[in-house]
Amino acid sequence: MPLFLRRRAAIAALSLLSLGALVPAAHAQDKAAIKVGISIGNAEKIFEVVKKVAARDGLDVQVVVFSDYQLPNAALAAGDLDANAFQHQPFLDNQIKSRGYDIVPVGLTVTAPLGFYSRKIKSVQELPEGASVGIQNDPSNGNRALLLLQSAGLLTLKPEAVKNNTATPLDVTANPRKLKLVPLDAAQLPRSLDDLTLASINNDYAEKAGLSFVRDAVIKESPQSPYANLIAVRRADKDKPWAKKLVAAYQSAEVRQFIETTFKGALIRAF
Repeated sequence: MPLFLRRRAAIAALSLLSLGALVPAAHAQDKAAIKVGISIGNAEKIFEVVKKVAARDGLDVQVVVFSDYQLPNAALAAGDLDANAFQHQPFLDNQIKSRGYDIVPVGLTVTAPLGFYSRKIKSVQELPEGASVGIQNDPSNGNRALLLLQSAGLLTLKPEAVKNNTATPLDVTANPRKLKLVPLDAAQLPRSLDDLTLASINNDYAEKAGLSFVRDAVIKESPQSPYANLIAVRRADKDKPWAKKLVAAYQSAEVRQFIETTFKGALIRAF
């Protein structure tokens, strides 16, 4: 074969190899199946609807359920998940600050108002002096619980801590009923109700324990709180087609209707 023909053949072969290398990359961006981490409880019910909607758009959503709030971001950062949907922005901000995750939000889901529950009292007026009150031991939800206690008139916090959303038991400046604040892991709080007079319990753990925010919460957070939950992905994936399909499925009319008719105020859609 003449030299110039051999050169043309070599160039053509290289071009084909280059195109071949690009094809898998394009397919990798538009995954047909993804793994999404969620927490136990109401999210499991919602994602049954999300999965059906996403399937119509060619996306197979495989759900991985966690019972510990510390695990879904670690799994996402490690590449074991493609996305997660369990946390609000203050929680994500704290995890990024403390653990260095490169994780970003891509869409809002629901607001799950926080409640304080009890097996011993029915109202704040019945709360005795020196009562043991359980709050979450993670910074964002612990702060949230303390703000709710302050809104109920049970204690006063340093204004700077309130402004910065960094309140801890050390920021309590007035505690007229001498409440004993007991920080515990969020998953442990429902199991500790027999030992505590009052406990702050996140919506999903409350639901799993058979507690209703509307019916059973002694202190209720306003639905208009800044704690809207979100779908999060690794920063490198935020513009991928599958991420947009996942958000579109969650924010679909079918899911909106399911949330409104099923939870009747216990969960508020944030989209």
